[in-house]
Amino acid sequence: MFNGKSIFISGGTGSFGRNFIRRLLEQYQPKRVVVFSRDELKQYEMQQTFNAPCMRYFLGDVRDAERLRQAMRGIDYVVHAAALKQVPAAEYNPTECIRTNVNGAENIIAAAIDNGVKKVVALSTDKAASPINLYGATKLLSDKLFVAANNIAGDQNTRFSVVRYGNVAGSRGSVVPFFSKLIAEGATELPITDERMTRFWITLDHGVQFVLDSFARMHGGEVFVPKIPSIRIVDLAQGMAEHLPHRNVGIRPGEKLHELMVPLDDARMTLEFADHYTIQPSIRFTSIDVDFAVDKLGEQGRPVSEDFEYRSDTNPHYLSVGQIADLHAKLSA
Repeated sequence: MFNGKSIFISGGTGSFGRNFIRRLLEQYQPKRVVVFSRDELKQYEMQQTFNAPCMRYFLGDVRDAERLRQAMRGIDYVVHAAALKQVPAAEYNPTECIRTNVNGAENIIAAAIDNGVKKVVALSTDKAASPINLYGATKLLSDKLFVAANNIAGDQNTRFSVVRYGNVAGSRGSVVPFFSKLIAEGATELPITDERMTRFWITLDHGVQFVLDSFARMHGGEVFVPKIPSIRIVDLAQGMAEHLPHRNVGIRPGEKLHELMVPLDDARMTLEFADHYTIQPSIRFTSIDVDFAVDKLGEQGRPVSEDFEYRSDTNPHYLSVGQIADLHAKLSA
């Protein structure tokens, strides 16, 4: 579906953006790929690797509505990956997080509608489900904005959906590179926030493929949640460095003990598919009247039970220490 099309990626120099573009160039022949971000050094470095004739690099910030409108001219598909996402930093700098994650989402929506973009997929996080931290709260607001944008677009046929998933193995700023750095520097122990802590876990490749699939699946207004494994933080530490002891340092500001991707209150709107869940929109659209139980690929979903929750601690699929060690070895290769 991306052959001969123009694709725009906000936050395109990040871990997701780089891998998404790599997959895009390997599997399709896009007309134009626009990387939109505010860091000129990261763009310069990225151009040394991604220099195909279709590549375009736009300096800009999602807070700048006019710049977004300029950058989205002639665009068919948008991936919105730009965000401020460090939980403690958001707690201490709430206004900055709001300006990027909420106001930036509004600007992406307006620019997409103004330019007649066909489809927009916004990346979300498990922290947006029943949030307790500022980052999660801003991403919940962002999710709501993108779902409601299908009504704002009206008959124009610009469609918006959301992809929500957990921690990405090896992404910049995550615990894996942090642990790797400590191990490489000869640490004698690894800091553990809480031995009971669990997290959803997804590889970057899986996340990228899930977003590509979501473009093909979407009617507009869905929140797509992949079925992915959980990990225990102590198992992660052991899988990366079995020989090192652990030191409890306590949960950081705004952190949860366990993560949630489908809250109990969303069970009545949730459909289960073979490899993912779809949370249907809670509002009625004026221009979209579809059966979300059958997606655009013809895949059939079924309602979950009324007491369903998708939580990292009750998830039946956990990675073992050995599986974590194997995954870490592949990421480090």
